[in-house]
Amino acid sequence: MTQTSQKDRMIAGELYRAGDPELVAARKRAQGLMRAYNQTVYGDDDARKQLLGALLGTHNGAVIRPPFYVDYGFNIHCGSGVFLNYGCVLLDVCPIHIGAGTQIGPGTQILTADHPRDPAQRAEGLEMGQPITIGANVWIGGGALLLPGVTIGDDAVVGAGAVVTRDVAAGQTVVGNPARPLASLD
Repeated sequence: MTQTSQKDRMIAGELYRAGDPELVAARKRAQGLMRAYNQTVYGDDDARKQLLGALLGTHNGAVIRPPFYVDYGFNIHCGSGVFLNYGCVLLDVCPIHIGAGTQIGPGTQILTADHPRDPAQRAEGLEMGQPITIGANVWIGGGALLLPGVTIGDDAVVGAGAVVTRDVAAGQTVVGNPARPLASLD
């Protein structure tokens, strides 16, 4: 019977040890690519394409304005026509899927990383995560915070500064902390 690697445990959302040498090396690689990417300026299209292609699990031509921050990068999958504005943070210990045509405002945080509620497990240095899925043609306002495990349906709108703690239905608009649906304008 083969033993599951810490990386496999992490991606599966199981408890894992972030200090595992394979994970440390993966974060170091991502930091090097982030540093290079975040040094680029408008017009450095070829360099940006090459760096994002190496960093992300699926780049698909996504436009990402630096600075941009990730844990690993390889768990981030973008559909075509995705746009992320300045200063976004994507903690991708578990997969993050961003649907085609989605636009994400500046300073947005998409956080799959989580920690055990049991203090003994936290004291042991164990971590975990939950994937985040964002549908197609979603608009996420600046400074929004998406917490581990949420799914945002196609054509949804997340208001600026919203803290998304629960799933958002397709076509729904949510605002506030915690994010709640806006009343219909009809």
